Amino acid sequence: MTISDSTSAKPSDPIDIGRVTLMLGELKLPAIKAVWQEIAARADKEGWPAARFLAALAEHEIAERTRRRFERHLDEARLPPGKTLATFDFTAVPMVSKAQVMALAAGDSWLEKGANLILFGPPGGGKSHLSAALGLALIENGWRVLFTRTTDLVQKLQIARSELQLESALAKLDKYHLLILDDFAYVTKDQAETSVLFELIGARYERRSILITANQPFGEWGKIFPDQAMTLAAVDRLVHHATILEMNVESYRRRAAIERRQGPGRPPSRATTKNSS
Repeated sequence: MTISDSTSAKPSDPIDIGRVTLMLGELKLPAIKAVWQEIAARADKEGWPAARFLAALAEHEIAERTRRRFERHLDEARLPPGKTLATFDFTAVPMVSKAQVMALAAGDSWLEKGANLILFGPPGGGKSHLSAALGLALIENGWRVLFTRTTDLVQKLQIARSELQLESALAKLDKYHLLILDDFAYVTKDQAETSVLFELIGARYERRSILITANQPFGEWGKIFPDQAMTLAAVDRLVHHATILEMNVESYRRRAAIERRQGPGRPPSRATTKNSS
């Protein structure tokens, strides 16, 4: 049968078109509903077998669902804008292995186990940039992530506790495979704050992952938790299954300020300085 023979059939009945459109809506297949007539016309014109036509419809629906899921997960993650692995200057942080970071970005080997990631370094060393960039890469790979300043989340958990909803609030955080706690060491040494933070760490232990950025090493965490026993217990849970990256480098922001003072015409030493945190 030639293409001309295949296109000699009568046009689709408007009643059939209406029925199909209605049923696709009932089946909650909005992507197929939007394009099926266009794809059907092409299939008729090119003489596609039925299996190819159905595959084209299914592929379109899957692609649209993947796109919508990514947009939804990206919106809920609250990542700071513009922080990607492509714009992170690995040459400025030579002690961090780019290959290791790229492996972490896949997520399979550690998020499935509820392992943690801890980034240490001085302010302005790129910790927030790298953590946000990892979060974005993980979302692209199908994981769910939440980025938050530690103090902001602690305040929300304190409110939940005062309303007798702390257990429910912690359970809601379980939907995130990775919880990024930025500026961990800025939590004040307050019994109420540190106790909810400790409960959060305990609730996610060996179940869901935490990524922490901190300016202070473990030896200084006595300034965060009110007693040594709680400090040791928190550190123990966090490092039991953890990757630790030391980022003890000069501040990106300080370096950028110096380069600006040097005036125009002088090429920057780091291409991503002004985009980094």
